[in-house]
Amino acid sequence: MIGVIGGSGLYEIDDIKVVDTVELSTPFGNPSDKYVIADVKGSKAVFLPRHGKGHKYPPHLINYRANIWGFRKLGVNKILSISAVGGINPVLKPGDFVIVEQFLDFTKSRPVSFYEGIFSKDDDTDYDDLVKEYMNTKRVVHIDVTSPFCSFMKKKLDTVLKDKGFSYVKNATYVTTEGPRLETAAEIKAFSLLGSDIVGMTLVPEVVLARELNIHFVALSVVTNPAAGIVGERLTSKEVVEMMHRKNQEIKQVLLDFIPNVTDNFDCSCEEVLLDAAI
Repeated sequence: MIGVIGGSGLYEIDDIKVVDTVELSTPFGNPSDKYVIADVKGSKAVFLPRHGKGHKYPPHLINYRANIWGFRKLGVNKILSISAVGGINPVLKPGDFVIVEQFLDFTKSRPVSFYEGIFSKDDDTDYDDLVKEYMNTKRVVHIDVTSPFCSFMKKKLDTVLKDKGFSYVKNATYVTTEGPRLETAAEIKAFSLLGSDIVGMTLVPEVVLARELNIHFVALSVVTNPAAGIVGERLTSKEVVEMMHRKNQEIKQVLLDFIPNVTDNFDCSCEEVLLDAAI
């Protein structure tokens, strides 16, 4: 089953039928909101608004661990993350879709792992897997993130965007900042020199936490505006909201084609991440 992380209302479309809403707790606290379980052309999907309905939680205070753990409790084994970003690479323009290939992490204060050694929580699920073993035996775990995103899901997303004729770029590097403030022009210049194409505040630790649970993960970003200093204009939240609103219908079209076509016949190594990762 696939999970979708994004804004509220992504499931509000004629071809998506809401089946149930689920409110749950986790060993890491409460997720951002209720999970919406829906039928998408015969395929089950679970939607969660990252910031909560009404955008209640700023990026640095989102309970990322609870959000990802909640997906595990519901049986989700693959996640599509949708987010707004600023464009750093000059080839990108507002409205472009971006398939993320790599990330740089400049966050500062977020819990970034489920595995905390002697401080680890006990797994409250019914699964019998390495996640449960490592957490309940209080192991220290170092996962490989050489290629953090699911290669199989990236190819599927690439195909959907190409078939739709939407403007997009793939193989991009996303730099994650702490927020909630936007970046300085000097920071963006530095990130550009480090090879960053886009900047946002939420991808890390989402992708890392999903990978720690052997969940396949792919990230689709929408460029809402040029990053600080790129065009010399003042940045506002208004332009971000307006662009995401404009792109909402296209995002829903992507979901309608992507979700039913992501089967569990994965040709990737995502489910091998935890093998030999514990000390």
